[in-house]
Amino acid sequence: MKAMIFAAGRGNRMRPLTDSCPKPLLEVRGRPLIVWHILNLVRAGITEIVINHAHLGEQIEQRLGDGSAFGASIRYSGEGTALETAGGIAKARHLLGEEPFVAIASDIYCPYFDFRQVETVLQDNDVWGKPYDESSRDVAWLYLVKNPSFHPQGDFALSSFTVRNDGPAKWTFSGIGVYRMSMFDSVHPGEKVQLGTILREYIARGQVGGEIYRGEWKNVNTIDELNRLNGLVGAVD
Repeated sequence: MKAMIFAAGRGNRMRPLTDSCPKPLLEVRGRPLIVWHILNLVRAGITEIVINHAHLGEQIEQRLGDGSAFGASIRYSGEGTALETAGGIAKARHLLGEEPFVAIASDIYCPYFDFRQVETVLQDNDVWGKPYDESSRDVAWLYLVKNPSFHPQGDFALSSFTVRNDGPAKWTFSGIGVYRMSMFDSVHPGEKVQLGTILREYIARGQVGGEIYRGEWKNVNTIDELNRLNGLVGAVD
């Protein structure tokens, strides 16, 4: 399985830090945010990694190189202007191939996530070995987390490992998901499209599975959050 790390965002809420440093290279506890993901992927045996970038992307390539320093093989998909998540996947399709892949937001901190679990979540056959019909099999698997204070309404509901657009209790999408490339057949390379738009369509069809991740997870969206993680102020919520 290959991995894609989304690293094309501008990081406006992290300015002025991100005026001169791309957000994925901001350090948390001694490592750039994106390096935490790379090391965890390699530890799980996922070494082929695609990274998209736009704002200050050359710094990301200079810092990470070809990935050999981490035991990985990194290829880059430069966008110039950020294409959003689904648009970024479509542009990098020739690098990712057609098999299911895991994608991770570079601006989350989840140091103990075990990526070994992602390789078996999308099944082609049922428990009796009978192939699923393409119109009913899961096309994506999402990892959801407890709603953080800045996003109390959550994103999706969950019912017996099936993700729902609505429900009595909602969880927040962690930024980690596994996807079939067929999801993005309608997105043309260079087109700007958000992943959420496509996900909700497939969720409505009952074709997105998911589970709750209960390990340490933080969405590093502000300088205050970054400072708390680095022990510079208060405790982390």
